[in-house]
Amino acid sequence: MNIVSTSIPDVKILEPKVFADARGFFFESFNHAAFEQALGRRVDFVQDNHSRSTRGVLRGLHYQLPPHPQGKLVRCVAGEVFDVAVDLRRSSGTFGKWVGVHLSAENKRQLWIPEGFAHAFVVLSESAEFLYKTTDYWFQNLERSIAWNDPEIAIEWPFGGDIIVSAKDAQGATWQQAEVFD
Repeated sequence: MNIVSTSIPDVKILEPKVFADARGFFFESFNHAAFEQALGRRVDFVQDNHSRSTRGVLRGLHYQLPPHPQGKLVRCVAGEVFDVAVDLRRSSGTFGKWVGVHLSAENKRQLWIPEGFAHAFVVLSESAEFLYKTTDYWFQNLERSIAWNDPEIAIEWPFGGDIIVSAKDAQGATWQQAEVFD
């Protein structure tokens, strides 16, 4: 596994070593020991989630407040998405900054988004299947959403068509209203 740093040091891109031949390919999509060694910290995943969405669907910006914040290890297993993490940690030097990464079935990349970040993705292909592991369970009363198009965050979404969001995401808080981490 190759670990690639992003402009936000705690957010990491994981690139697997892929073995391909005439039959297809094989790669180790997750190895707990190697993952923890790469991050330099202990991480326990408790839940796996799987979504399927069509072109233009944008899910997020979602996060979960303490005492149950969620770290996420995300990947796209069919199609392509543009995946975004926004730093919500007030004490961080990258507070309010975002990083975006193309994840696809073709590039097989994964993105580690630690606790204290909002997360979103937009589907760039006809459809996409998206998998993610979380470090804590979902608690509806602690879940929050920030508007995907908040002008203060100013995410540069690489999608020129109509964006499709859920009713809940359409009601996302502004950056100024968002509950953040200390």
